[in-house]
Amino acid sequence: MSYITIRDFGEDEFIEKKSEFIGYAKRCESEEEAKAFIAEIKNKHKQATHNCWAYVIGENMVVQRYSDDGEPQGTAGIPILEVMKKSNVTDCAIVVTRYYGGILLGAGGLTRTYTKGASI
Repeated sequence: MSYITIRDFGEDEFIEKKSEFIGYAKRCESEEEAKAFIAEIKNKHKQATHNCWAYVIGENMVVQRYSDDGEPQGTAGIPILEVMKKSNVTDCAIVVTRYYGGILLGAGGLTRTYTKGASI
């Protein structure tokens, strides 16, 4: 059976209401690789307000994990995961880093922004 994954690594950044968002995606063929990638990004952005993430591993998307990393529940990790699921992408980890800019985005704004950050 065939499946979709990413070639290697991608990165993009944008500003939303003065908050800086940086999206990272990396091909990861195991949960250990995904966890190591997430730790690497968290270490790179120690001063970030949030490093929200999700990953999907396995041909049938058998491993699915996510974290809102302090954002309101369901506004970051799940939207990142949904981007991968809707695109049928597996063996991939995505981290979206946020540097808070002083303006609250609200639940809907956060969901849209993390979805955008994951769509790199």
